[in-house]
Amino acid sequence: MRSIPQAPLLLGLAGLIPFVWGALTLLSEPLAIWGVTTLGSRFVGPFIQLFYGAIILSFMSGVLWGFATKAKGRLASVCYGLSILPALWAFFMTNYGPTTAMLNLISGFSGLLLLDYAFFRWGLTPAWWMRLRFLLTAVVVACLSVGLF
Repeated sequence: MRSIPQAPLLLGLAGLIPFVWGALTLLSEPLAIWGVTTLGSRFVGPFIQLFYGAIILSFMSGVLWGFATKAKGRLASVCYGLSILPALWAFFMTNYGPTTAMLNLISGFSGLLLLDYAFFRWGLTPAWWMRLRFLLTAVVVACLSVGLF
């Protein structure tokens, strides 16, 4: 983790808070009750995870779009096309019941990791990118999985 710049690492870890909070409120009924009472029902359990997960997949489409600007020629066209997939996935695949939507988000984040790797291999990302993305994706998938069991 030491080779990941501090700002992206800290901001990436902070971005995990809604996923972790959602998982914790699924595991602890008193915490869930406090969350509903204090924050509202949309900010606990699978509701926060699904809503925030769709937002983050869309955000990551923008990140990939930014990396695509570094590509040239045909690769640039491929990268721009690939960069919109996470946002489209979030839009079309999270409108089902919570279990299916959660599985689809897990698939979306797993697919995003593959896109991250492709952009990394094409030399479009910082050298530390995959270390950060693997860490964040592992936590996100683990937190989303709590809602399935």
